[in-house]
Amino acid sequence: MAGVALAAMHAKGSRMFDAYIICGTPRTGSTLLCKLLASTKTAGDPHSFYRRQDVSEWAQEWNLPARDTMSDLEFNTAYLGAAITAGKGGTGIFGLRLMRENLDELSAILDQIFPRLPSDKARLERAFGDILYIHLSRENKLAQAISLVKAEQTGLWHIAPDGTEIERVGPPGEPRYDFQRIKQEVTELEAYDAAWNIWFAAQGITPLRVGYERLSSSPPATLLSICEALGVQAPSADDVRPGVAKLADETSLDWMRRYHLDAAV
Repeated sequence: MAGVALAAMHAKGSRMFDAYIICGTPRTGSTLLCKLLASTKTAGDPHSFYRRQDVSEWAQEWNLPARDTMSDLEFNTAYLGAAITAGKGGTGIFGLRLMRENLDELSAILDQIFPRLPSDKARLERAFGDILYIHLSRENKLAQAISLVKAEQTGLWHIAPDGTEIERVGPPGEPRYDFQRIKQEVTELEAYDAAWNIWFAAQGITPLRVGYERLSSSPPATLLSICEALGVQAPSADDVRPGVAKLADETSLDWMRRYHLDAAV
């Protein structure tokens, strides 16, 4: 990890990168990581600015002119500028959370703004500067799929350490074990993770790899290692307070046991 960071160091003082992109898939701890990075006050304020379902909401929050009053190029250019400001959060570094399913759309938008560049990497770095790509993945894809299915069924995506709800996207519902649905999600999550690795190789990118298992078990150590790679001041480990708690429970464990039994039939 240190080698990746040191290789990218250039004349910016102690800071090594202009930006970072958290390259993830759903239920890999990206919300926890985003909140940890924002809490440092030195490492930007990352969000999913280019998740298609959220673009209108972000544009409204940033008081951008109505989309129908501008051309696509004008809107996309204004949106990019506002996203960079928001993603920096008053710091010197821009943070972005990006799921693989949104990568191609973002590249197309940047191709419109910065035409005739030769690759996705060239477009991203023309927009955001020198980037640390952070590949956030989860080794246990079955646990990841179960977490995703439960969130979709219950409408509850994230809770705080005290149990209060942080993010709910639907009315409360009862979780229902569904072997085929979980199996489908395992396959899709494996495909998205593989797609990131194929893209990294095609673009000549060596990402900083961060595993959900280490992030969830040791948030302070994970945060400090990322801050070191970025070249930004890290907080004291004693001051790191994870703002998101695990949703895994006995139901999750029961579903895992049932899935293994069903898969063996």
